[in-house]
Formats: sequence, C-alpha cells, structure tokens
Amino acid sequence: MNDVFYKISPLAFHWETQDPFLFCVHHKDNYPKGNIDQGPAASLEGRQLGQDFDEDRAWRMYHGRKVPGFPEHPHRGFETVTVVLDGTVDHFDSSGASGRYSNGDVQWMTAGSGLQHSEMFPLVHEDKLNPLHLFQIWLNLPQKNKFVKPHYKMLWHEEIPKITQVDENGNEIEILLIAGTFSDQKAVAPPPDSWAFDDNNHMKIWLVKMAPHAKLTLHEDSTTLNRSLYLYRGKTLTINDMVLPANHSAQIKPNKTLVLKNGPETCEWLLLQGEPIGEPVVSYGPFVMNTESEIQDAYNDYRRTRFGGWPWSSSDPVNKRDSGRFASYSDGTMHLPPEKP
Repeated sequence: MNDVFYKISPLAFHWETQDPFLFCVHHKDNYPKGNIDQGPAASLEGRQLGQDFDEDRAWRMYHGRKVPGFPEHPHRGFETVTVVLDGTVDHFDSSGASGRYSNGDVQWMTAGSGLQHSEMFPLVHEDKLNPLHLFQIWLNLPQKNKFVKPHYKMLWHEEIPKITQVDENGNEIEILLIAGTFSDQKAVAPPPDSWAFDDNNHMKIWLVKMAPHAKLTLHEDSTTLNRSLYLYRGKTLTINDMVLPANHSAQIKPNKTLVLKNGPETCEWLLLQGEPIGEPVVSYGPFVMNTESEIQDAYNDYRRTRFGGWPWSSSDPVNKRDSGRFASYSDGTMHLPPEKP
C-alpha cells in the first residue's frame, strides 16, 4: 500500500487485530440511571433481551436481561485484557473468584485450560447517568500454555504507569502503559503464562491521548513484530506523512521509526503490538486452540465438567452497590486498590 501502512480499516464493534492478538471489542454505552437491581431505570421494551447488540441504540443490554453484560460463559486457550475507561464491571468465575473494577482499572485474565466467568456492567448510580467505556482485547496463548491453570490479575489504575510528555511546541501527550515499555518506564508485570510476560516478544498495549497538533516519535522495536493502531477519537492522525482518518485502524509496518502528528482536535488511540506466536489458530465461539480436534475436545470437556461448575446463585451475579473495588481470588486472598496517600 505504501511504506508505512499494510492496511487501513474503518472501526466497528469488533476491531480486527494481528497475531498474537485475536480481536478487540469496543464497548461505549450511555447507560441511564440505575434501578434497585443495578439495571437500567428505563424501559426494555422492544429490545431483543439476551441478544441486544443494536449499535444504533445509545446503550445495549448485550446478553443481560436485568443488568447489562455477559452472564456465565466459558473460555479456553487464550487471555482477555479488559480495559475500563469509564463505568463498572463485576467479575465472577467458576473457581470461586470475584471482583469489581472500574474507571481506569484493567483485568488481565488467563483462561488457560478452561473456566467460566461472568462480566456484568452494574449501573451503580441511581441519581445520575452510568456511562460505560471499555475495551476487551483477546490475546492468544501459545500451544505450550493453552492448558495452564486459569487465573486473573487486577491492574488497579493507581498502579498503571501514566506517562506525560510535552513536545517541542508545548503540546501534551499522555500514555497509559498497560503492557510493555515506553522510554525507561515499564508496565506492571502481566500474568506469568502470558505471551506478554517475555520481554523478547516486544508486547505493547498502550492508550494514548494527544493534545491538538501534538507530535510523538516511536522508535523501531523489531523488524518482525505486528503493530496496529486504532484511532477512536479525533479528526486525523498523520503517521510519517500518511493520514489515518478518524475511526480507522492501521496495520503499521514494523521496521520504521514513526512520527505521529495529531490534527486540530484532541485524539485518543490504542496501540497493540507484539511478536507473532506463529502457530495455527482454530477458534469457535469461546474456545481458541490449534486444531479442530482440540476445539471438539474443549466442547466435550465443558459438557462433562463445566470447567468446575458454577458456584454462584445466578448466571448474572453482581456485587452490592456500595461494595467498592476489590479482587477476591479462589484461594481466599483479597487484592484491594492501593490506599490514597
């Protein structure tokens, strides 16, 4: 196409990614005030409850019938990285773990050999609107780690490095470092079985906000990695004199130093990069394996074991409205956000 981009694509609900990533989903919902059940204090008439994905509406229930979100469902063979910019997510899983995270927090979950979990979006405010804005990134696991023990890790927003730079013209750039490095800064360590755990895989998950006309230079990491950039807010972003339009993604050639220049409005973009795993990928629904027979095995195992069953009283549990943020793990340990100084 040119000497910078392999491909440019418009953004939709599911964002196309490159190996080692599987895809990225962008949720942006302007939820109304909450009711006593932490669901929407608004009519659900006319919605296809259980399958409410209408992108023309201001907000969706997804698979939820009372509270928006994704009730009990299984996974095997990959990881989910859930980045919450605004709103609240309640997590429950088949190992007995649970949690609540919100407003800048990131949950990194290794599905590994298989587990069930639910991801509900409780509308915790009864007196004001409940906007939700999040990304869920599916990251593949190499074959050797497909059957590791499932677990999840919380990256509280107080612990995620937020780097502020000012360019030569005084324009500000903010980089939220979810995975990888920037200059001499390093992200919080991902789960140990993740492809991102090995620095040689040059993994980066960044959220970047650039003031109008700001300029940022990114240097080459590797000539063999895959790198994609998703411009989800702003007018345009110029990358080495090639223009990326608003609400588009670009697959960017790796062997380049990139000079990114923002247009006339504040822009925000997501960067996903990493060395490819380079193995066959066979996916069907919630399972991602290397062969068709492994997919069939996953379904058979799930039917037989339900990946440990479901210890919760409903398929769509939520925490108490005032529970605050927390992570409770299957071994009984708790992980709370750091206290404010």
